[in-house]
Amino acid sequence: MAVTTASPPAAGVWGSIWQGITRSTSGFVGLCLVLGVLLFSFVGPLFVDPHNPTDVTRIWGPMSSEHWLGTNHEGKDTLTQLVLGGREPIWVGVTAALITVAIAVVLGAVAGYVRGRVDHFLLQLTDITMTIPFIVLMLVIASFYRTSSPLVVSFIIGLVTWPYLMRSIRAQVLTLKEREFIEAARLQDLGTARILLIEVLPNMAGYIFINFIIAITNAIYAVVGMYLLGLLPSTADNWGLMIQQAWDNNAFLLPQAAPFLVAPMVMIMLFQIGLVTMTRSLEQALNPRLRDR
Repeated sequence: MAVTTASPPAAGVWGSIWQGITRSTSGFVGLCLVLGVLLFSFVGPLFVDPHNPTDVTRIWGPMSSEHWLGTNHEGKDTLTQLVLGGREPIWVGVTAALITVAIAVVLGAVAGYVRGRVDHFLLQLTDITMTIPFIVLMLVIASFYRTSSPLVVSFIIGLVTWPYLMRSIRAQVLTLKEREFIEAARLQDLGTARILLIEVLPNMAGYIFINFIIAITNAIYAVVGMYLLGLLPSTADNWGLMIQQAWDNNAFLLPQAAPFLVAPMVMIMLFQIGLVTMTRSLEQALNPRLRDR
């Protein structure tokens, strides 16, 4: 039986995504967690004081009706800092994931479909990139360029994390190019670019979308880890920076300082758990082999 060449309509794709999320309790809970963290990080700042003033009389203050999560080593409200610290790691995670997926999809699709010298060159480029130690690269960059731009951090993460996904995309394209509808498109001389954009990539939309979500989680871990290691400047509120400050000021030794250390870790965990559970449900909906199980 011939495989249809028509891409699913947008409404059908989004309908499948919604069905995949809501068909299981874990997927729906994951969606709620993700939406909750997003609202907390992007709508919450509208309801707090962005300056978060310092009160030296309340250094490491305990939880109270005035400061629900206590205060930090500077006497600033921990809850306010938590609300203000979510936007940057999420933005960096999404932007870095977009860069990672874009590079991996373009290079993987071209390498898998064109083959020959192009495939060999791109595989060599992938191998070289995979050998670059990420932490060492960040140490070198941080020593020469102390940037506070989330966009630059996103580019750095995206430019070194694409090789693994590129190889997976290439393998998927190698499989798809042998299918009947690709052979038919090739016989019609539709051109490489059109075949890749119209025939190949739409049939990998579910796989690409799932890997995009996975890339977000990896990028957030990377940016938080870089803040924790002191590889990024302390110029803005950030969950990773909160963990670093808690460590540098020995917050783990003070019971009243526990919220300042634990709260950003909990927010990161909730967001990651939400993404992971949502992704697993989406995979069951978008993967034809798992859809009916």
